[in-house]
Amino acid sequence: MIGLGARVAKVVALGAHCDDIAIGAGGTLLTLCRANPGLRVDALVLSGGGTDRENEEREALRAFCPGAELDVTVHKLPDGRLPAHWDEAKSALEELRAHTDPDLVLAPRTEDAHQDHRGLARLVPTVYRNHLVLGYEIVKWDADLGRPTAYQPLTAQTAEKKVALLQQHYPSQRHRPWYDREAFLGLARIRGIECHARYAEAFSVHKLTLDWEG
Repeated sequence: MIGLGARVAKVVALGAHCDDIAIGAGGTLLTLCRANPGLRVDALVLSGGGTDRENEEREALRAFCPGAELDVTVHKLPDGRLPAHWDEAKSALEELRAHTDPDLVLAPRTEDAHQDHRGLARLVPTVYRNHLVLGYEIVKWDADLGRPTAYQPLTAQTAEKKVALLQQHYPSQRHRPWYDREAFLGLARIRGIECHARYAEAFSVHKLTLDWEG
């Protein structure tokens, strides 16, 4: 398996909804925080502000980013209506970009079937134009999982911790038929097979600049 490694000091994590970041990249955040003490993580979520879901998100991201310098912003855009609120969404990203210059951006995939995920994904390169963006995947009923181009291997301990934290911190989502241990670990196991690991999270990468000269 071909791999590239780099130190990461600053991460921006973007989600359309509370729990998107944790589902798509929770294991990667746990791994990054363990490998990079003092990591800066700026998280921006476009919907759920002022509700119980915001409280869930703040508690969850603290757990998924142990030891990190964490800042979480949750906006109040209506769930399922992001395409109609393009200006507000882009303004939120631009406000974050004005005071962040991350080494890595975690965001939804542009191929995601959910209109809110897809809309956010399409906004990201218009704001973070010169950054490495990893597009995470979210398992759901749409059957939109594709062929990833990048993987973060997860230890069994990290994969299990991710699932435990998802169950612990998002009680509002437990009723969903796809929101369970088998779904999350099953996808992680498949992605692990694809990158010769036990478990993994997978991402899409549209542009990557190589800098082997340092």
